[in-house]
Amino acid sequence: MTTSIDYWIKNLHLEPHPEGGYFTETTKSEQTLALPQGTRTLYTSIIFLLTSENPSHFHRLKSDETWLYHAGKPLTVHCIFPDGHYEGIKIGPNIEKGETLSFTVPHDTIFGSSVDTGFSIVSCIVAPGFDYQDFELFTQQDLLSDYPQHSQIIEKLAYKEIPKH
Repeated sequence: MTTSIDYWIKNLHLEPHPEGGYFTETTKSEQTLALPQGTRTLYTSIIFLLTSENPSHFHRLKSDETWLYHAGKPLTVHCIFPDGHYEGIKIGPNIEKGETLSFTVPHDTIFGSSVDTGFSIVSCIVAPGFDYQDFELFTQQDLLSDYPQHSQIIEKLAYKEIPKH
């Protein structure tokens, strides 16, 4: 089985994601919901590939997002919850080492994900469905003023400046 990053990007038709990593949308519900921020699909899902050099940078969604492990190395979902506490959740196949095959990030949680070495392939399911209007990326400056106690992970996973796409 071929396991190179380029192989997966090519064969899964992945493109760069604004938060980092590579993705493709796999499912978008035909059903919709009326929400205060507008109409949203019931759910969306993507395949997401992250590398040790290309993590998912800190962002926040107005919806819950469930992460499901598929292949590669374990990854850590780094969460700064609305009450300000931090937790790193390991997603991967090594249950006996405290990893889990899936994790749901609650809405309004600031989060990003990293892989120590190599790459990881996951699916992410967002409900109500992902919409860029409900997506907020953060800079280090944005987060350090509110969460100075988490400076080490913020400096690792928050952009110094939001990249132009």
